[in-house]
Amino acid sequence: MEEAFLAFISSFGYLAVLALILLENIFPPIPSELILPMAGFLVHDTSMELPGVIIFATAGSVLGAFILYGIGRLLSRERLMAFFDTKPMRLLGFKGDDISKAIGWFDRKGQATVLICRCIPVVRSLISIPAGTAKMAIPRFTIYTLVGSAVWNTVLCSLGYAMGSAWHTVTAQAEWVSDVVKIIIIVIVLVAAIWWIVKRILPNLRHTNDHSED
Repeated sequence: MEEAFLAFISSFGYLAVLALILLENIFPPIPSELILPMAGFLVHDTSMELPGVIIFATAGSVLGAFILYGIGRLLSRERLMAFFDTKPMRLLGFKGDDISKAIGWFDRKGQATVLICRCIPVVRSLISIPAGTAKMAIPRFTIYTLVGSAVWNTVLCSLGYAMGSAWHTVTAQAEWVSDVVKIIIIVIVLVAAIWWIVKRILPNLRHTNDHSED
């Protein structure tokens, strides 16, 4: 994969950087931790300039984020509330009101997380979906995404450029951070799942059994 990315960027320059980062936002298995340091390194061997690489990478980030934002807009509050009010979802402990509360929290306090999460591996792409569902104002979403993406892209591209042929070191360190974030997310999800089973699912099942016996 690395050789294919090198050849693609070497052949198509800025447009390849834009396309790969756009795809990375939609399809996370394409890692920006690999592409950005590599693109920074290739400044030494191609006609590209570092500021241009950063600009096109950031453009790809913003375009990709808007695709996920659009998906989030399709998952409207009303549709999600109706889905989570179905009987199977209620048996799993969900309520339509949970969605309303979650979106309300995002409206009040969560919008700045778009800016922060754009600088965090793994969640940097996914944050666009709840932003779309909450119908975050497009100008604000654009600014937060642009700034957060520019910071992430500038750091990794600049490090790749500075390290030269040792750019793999940057990728290795960035991937290590990404792995740590994944572990943290898995732990949080497991703890949340256990809490949900104990506090929501088991009481619902007991309540359903009591009614069936009556």
